[in-house]
Amino acid sequence: MSDIGLEAYRFTISWSRLIPGGRGAVNPKGLQFYNNLMDDLVKEGIKINAVLYHMDLPQILEDEYGGWISPKIIEDFTAYANVCFHEFGDRVAHWTTMLQPNALAQGAYDIGELPPNHCSYPFGSNCAVGNSTTEPYLFIHHSLLAHASTVYLYRRKYKAAQKGIIGLNLYTMWFYPFTDSKIDIEATERAKTFLFGWILHPLVFGDYPETMRKITGSRLPSFSSYESELVTHAFDFIGLNHYTSVYTNNRPNTIEGPLQDLSADLAILFRDTKDAPPSAMLRPGTMVDPHGLELILEYFQEKYGNLTFYIQENVRLRRIRWHPE
Repeated sequence: MSDIGLEAYRFTISWSRLIPGGRGAVNPKGLQFYNNLMDDLVKEGIKINAVLYHMDLPQILEDEYGGWISPKIIEDFTAYANVCFHEFGDRVAHWTTMLQPNALAQGAYDIGELPPNHCSYPFGSNCAVGNSTTEPYLFIHHSLLAHASTVYLYRRKYKAAQKGIIGLNLYTMWFYPFTDSKIDIEATERAKTFLFGWILHPLVFGDYPETMRKITGSRLPSFSSYESELVTHAFDFIGLNHYTSVYTNNRPNTIEGPLQDLSADLAILFRDTKDAPPSAMLRPGTMVDPHGLELILEYFQEKYGNLTFYIQENVRLRRIRWHPE
């Protein structure tokens, strides 16, 4: 990395490697592995951006209480983060708590294609465990609370001495209406609310968007007054994993009965291109669209003010002209 001139390196610490039991004893070999890695990076003058979590939950916590669908995860994740801050924080000045939870909600807890492969019939395939109607919302709720608890810990116990910053990562894509009809324009705004506002609205304003509340009803958890205060402004930056833009149009509700999943709540069809077949699943697109990233940043500034963003993953974007005021 040093030979090719890299100035920074982002990697994910494996919770399972560092604390195989999920809580308690630290694995000395895992600790040594990360210490050796970070020492070498520091020696070469490469800045460290450490991620605490990306789909690597110790299996014992999944077996014991269902992992992220239980509020018990908040305490266990905060304790794991505490070990990381204590052991590595003297060399890490840039912490990201989680990668793209907004994308994992559908893939991991509705459709069941990503770990831990939760879903329920008829919304996913090969559904051995899960509830697509409620678990995507529980996952995001507990992710936000675990993130906020971790940020509170870092600011209270470590930030003054270690002088680092801490934030959360989002998966982003820009959405263009498939047609200029009112219903497709509304669907496009709904997509932005569910993908972006689901995370950013609580972090900036302390609660979920009202649009989501109206669609999901009691399936969307509520924040207590303490939790709302905890999540508000619980970030120094927002990281973005941005690759593409897609076309969106409204999808009529085809679900019979009272049960709906996240995909039905979205009620949107996504297309990689105008000619591509539609899908209700939010998948990585193929369009290379630098202007889409400009539009996302402008949208965030309009909705949430002048936040600090880092582009943490992207394809090679050939031109970016966005300049915040």
